[in-house]
Amino acid sequence: MKTENYSPVTENGLNEYLLIAKPDEGVYEKVMTEKQFFYDEYKEKIAIKTQPHITITNFFAKEAMEDTIIRWMTNIFNKQQSFPVALNNYSGFPPHTIYLRIQNAQPFQQLAKELKVVNTYVRSCACPPMKIISNPHVSIAGRLPEEVYFRALIQYSHKSFHESFIVNELLLLRRKHQYDTCKPINVFALREGNTELYN
Repeated sequence: MKTENYSPVTENGLNEYLLIAKPDEGVYEKVMTEKQFFYDEYKEKIAIKTQPHITITNFFAKEAMEDTIIRWMTNIFNKQQSFPVALNNYSGFPPHTIYLRIQNAQPFQQLAKELKVVNTYVRSCACPPMKIISNPHVSIAGRLPEEVYFRALIQYSHKSFHESFIVNELLLLRRKHQYDTCKPINVFALREGNTELYN
């Protein structure tokens, strides 16, 4: 699975891990249509090379730490409930990324808070602290040239997009460096919770 780049190339034998949520199939296809439109318009391949997802955290760790990390995360997410996510129009991170906004980021911020114990473990093993994504989003295209970004932002400020889906599970991915393909290594199911979609 291809995801956007968040960090420099890994060193010292550390892998990069990403904890993500993915839209359901219907919303996934609609976001992919938007990404294809972006590619057709601006010829930026990153738009169609990356799959729709929401990153909650990314971090670096040794492969030997995986079992412990997965065990901690399983304990944490077993207690968390599924929740609705509403995607509401476009925004940008100057000067490089066009993305879909998440209307209510609170459930993702709550999940990130619960990961403090994992962060403590990662740091205790001489790895960098986990990077919590403070503004969860679904990227349309990142790593854009500045000129393309500002041109696209003007166009996307007039476009609208409204879809919602339920997050029932989280996915832990691993890659050796930022240009590597992310490999899924674990799926964490959430407890049944609020299944009412936003209108």
